[in-house]
Amino acid sequence: MNNYLFRHIDNSALIVFRIIFGLLCFLESVGAILTGWVKRTLIEPEFTFSFIGFEWLQPLPGNWMYLYYILMAVFGLMVMIGLKYRWSVIAFTLMWTATYLMQKSSYNNHYYLLVLLSGIMAFLPANRYLSVDAKLHPGIKSNSMPQWCSYILIAQMFIVYTYGAVAKLYPDWLDTTFMEILLKSKEHYYVIGNLLQSKTMHYFLAYGGILFDGLVIPLLLYKPTRNLAFFASIFFHLFNSMVFQIGIFPYLSLAFILFFYEPKTIQNIFLKKKSFYNKGEIIYPKNKKLFLTIISTYFLVQLVLPLRHWFIEDKVLWTEEGHRMAWRMMLRSKSGRSNFYVVDKAIDKKTSIDLNDYLTKKQKHQVATKPDAIWQFAQRLKKQYNSIGQDVAVYVDCYISVNGRAPKKLIDPETDLANVEWNAFKHSSWLLPSNLD
Repeated sequence: MNNYLFRHIDNSALIVFRIIFGLLCFLESVGAILTGWVKRTLIEPEFTFSFIGFEWLQPLPGNWMYLYYILMAVFGLMVMIGLKYRWSVIAFTLMWTATYLMQKSSYNNHYYLLVLLSGIMAFLPANRYLSVDAKLHPGIKSNSMPQWCSYILIAQMFIVYTYGAVAKLYPDWLDTTFMEILLKSKEHYYVIGNLLQSKTMHYFLAYGGILFDGLVIPLLLYKPTRNLAFFASIFFHLFNSMVFQIGIFPYLSLAFILFFYEPKTIQNIFLKKKSFYNKGEIIYPKNKKLFLTIISTYFLVQLVLPLRHWFIEDKVLWTEEGHRMAWRMMLRSKSGRSNFYVVDKAIDKKTSIDLNDYLTKKQKHQVATKPDAIWQFAQRLKKQYNSIGQDVAVYVDCYISVNGRAPKKLIDPETDLANVEWNAFKHSSWLLPSNLD
């Protein structure tokens, strides 16, 4: 096994992937500015709902987040051309991870995937060819890489797709209830809008999504079905990009296919002037044991983390506990309403909170449907009232609808949310039972 991991192969796939990856990081950063995402998500809100434990991590004041994203775009370009590659990809990783942790109003699985991939790329020798670094420092130039460089990326995507497939095996997906809700909002699309309302199309997309996610990696690994899986991937990802507008994820996923084809094929298509490496040398790293320990620990976490909701009481569809970082992609539609009340304990005075005084439209949706955001907002209200010398309790009257069902009460209205603890790995007792059919 060690010989297999550390055997050197041609690095054409990694070099081409680095260029595409850097370009996509650039486009993601610039696109966030041009589409108004930075303004809506990080500039206009008075505060952001960060991941619990990272409340101190808030956007820069004023318009400084524009500069922040411009810097990320620059680092993306530097990764693409291989200029100060290691420092550039580390800087991008840190900045992207910070933006991921500082807000969850616009949570998207590809944001989390980009955190992981940019971190992995920091350890890969992706600047050894066709890079400014190799031009300035010819000593680093190389036509090869350890075989594990391919395997680590393939394994990561296998986890993403497999958990994505398993998550879809629940009633509202299988009977197309959710797919119908999801595609209803696409009815206005030119040409395909009416087609997307067809029940046949709902079943095709629902079951096609399960089959694609579950089989695409095995089919790409098996040479006789590789081209079939490649063309299926093109259709699947371009369809998702066109219909659902999910950013760079479809194109990033297509770029991964580079690692499934023979290195000679990639070299012949993209890097014809590059010498092909086929010596098959086995070169062990200096700290092989430490390296294997780190890699094993990383993938153990990646395998276990998405399973945590199975060990938490009630359905994740209702509680959201264990939903994030579990590759539960596009699985449910939620609506709701929340009324917050603050009670001054000293005089037993009850005050209704006007959410418009605190939150943006998207944030109001969060505190109407997401228990962690509801808890965080209660904590924020407590802190605000404490700052003016009032000891308060915070109560919430919250009803939510899941996938078009009749609204049901989510929060125990008798629980003072300002004075309960949050535990990321346990069920919150103040969440009422789901009773989802």
